[in-house]
Amino acid sequence: MRAAVLCLLNLLIVTGSDGWHEMRIRKFKKNFLFGAATSAYQVEGGWDADGKGESIWDKYVHENRNVVADGRNGDVASDSYHNWQRDVQMLRELGVDFYRFSISWPRVLPNGLSNEVNEAGFKYYDNLIDELLKYEIQPMVTLYHFDLPQALQDLGGWANPLSITWFEDYARVIFKRYAEKVKFWITMNQPNTICIEGYAGGGMAPGLSLEEGGAYECVKNVLLAHAKAYRLYEKEFEKEHQGNVGISIAVNWFDALVNTTENVEATERAREFEFGIYLNPIWGKEGDFPAIVKSIVDKKSKEQGFKTSRLPKLSAAEVKLLKGSADFLGMNHYTTFLVEPGTTKYESPSIEDDRNTKYSQGPEWKPGKSSWLKSAPYGLYKACIYLNFNYDYPPIIITEHGWSTGPGLGDQSRVDNMRAYLGALLLAIEDGTDVKGYTAWSLMDNVEWTAGTSERFGLYEVDFESESKTRTARLSALVYKHIIESREVEDNWAPSSLKIEITKNEKKNNNYKGEL
Repeated sequence: MRAAVLCLLNLLIVTGSDGWHEMRIRKFKKNFLFGAATSAYQVEGGWDADGKGESIWDKYVHENRNVVADGRNGDVASDSYHNWQRDVQMLRELGVDFYRFSISWPRVLPNGLSNEVNEAGFKYYDNLIDELLKYEIQPMVTLYHFDLPQALQDLGGWANPLSITWFEDYARVIFKRYAEKVKFWITMNQPNTICIEGYAGGGMAPGLSLEEGGAYECVKNVLLAHAKAYRLYEKEFEKEHQGNVGISIAVNWFDALVNTTENVEATERAREFEFGIYLNPIWGKEGDFPAIVKSIVDKKSKEQGFKTSRLPKLSAAEVKLLKGSADFLGMNHYTTFLVEPGTTKYESPSIEDDRNTKYSQGPEWKPGKSSWLKSAPYGLYKACIYLNFNYDYPPIIITEHGWSTGPGLGDQSRVDNMRAYLGALLLAIEDGTDVKGYTAWSLMDNVEWTAGTSERFGLYEVDFESESKTRTARLSALVYKHIIESREVEDNWAPSSLKIEITKNEKKNNNYKGEL
């Protein structure tokens, strides 16, 4: 009955070409948190500075020079290693409540193990955290955002069960150093990217293709490493420091292309393989991997001649360890995909074959610079309602949402996307979703992994050709600042002094400087 009422309520939404338009103004509550995010490899640079160890991304891009679209890798990136004071100044200009950033594991533990601590690397994070707190900006620290120490990858990386212990030891070092100052923690960022993109031929570091089970082993190990770190904090740090520990999972939305039985079944597979496999062990009523994932992989493994399933089992003790091992769900959401059954015939075992789906996107949805990114704000609303009904209303922080453009300060498409998605988020909150905060990806232009700097997600544009990597506010930065101040999402607001249409000549002549 409640679901039917919600559907009727949402018929009041008038959908326009640029997003959702409301009949009345909704406001974010005063205690709703707004932030911005980056990750270490993507902005820090200083890839071998002051005793930092090599990461899997350092090795991957150095050994595969053509893998980055525009050739600009993370060696220097936005040079936040030397520009951290400017980064904090930008956060102050925006008026955010928190800054989500990650700690580079090899910067502080060069060989990945806790026996060798790099104090010079820690000094960078000491300075950054202290500067944030000086201006009452809460640090939200991600322990792992894709940059595993290469020394640990040489031992098997996340496909090695010992990675669970390596990560727990690393987490203990970080918690001991910063638990007094940091109240928001994220253990892992996007396990699906870590394992499926990194270990199953997806084009992310370390660039492996362990299709016959290695990627699923990675999934199990990453989840257990998360749970071990969570239980460590719970046991040794929570009572004294009262922090919150979560995990960030990519929860893009998946809808049936058309409402047929085959498409609906394919959509269920997509949801369970894409995010249910990570959500269910933590928030599911019974815990463990989703039943449909276990059933499909078990059946296919038997047909493929394996003696045991390519999906590793979780023991009763591991199910217990994982269940409830998060104070909040970090939800990374960017877009929506339309689903139908797959048609590709695979000659060898693979996750794609297990899932057996084909994805597309609405032709009328506005495209971003990234080939996979189109604007469909209704998907955020539907994803939130799905999480409510399937995982019992988990506390959520949107830990990433963003939009890619090319270079340029007049990023009206990012503004339109932000407003539309925040409008959808307000509706989801009104309909019962427990959302605590929203994080814009990203604070500044950065190295978007193998896309390099060909895709720009920043509220601030970075001049990568300048020695100081000059940062300049885009239109979206001013709009985001106003949203934070007003707690409202307005379609017709713009700074009176701002020229929204910025030509190349105007930019060269500095008619628009983008100051906040």
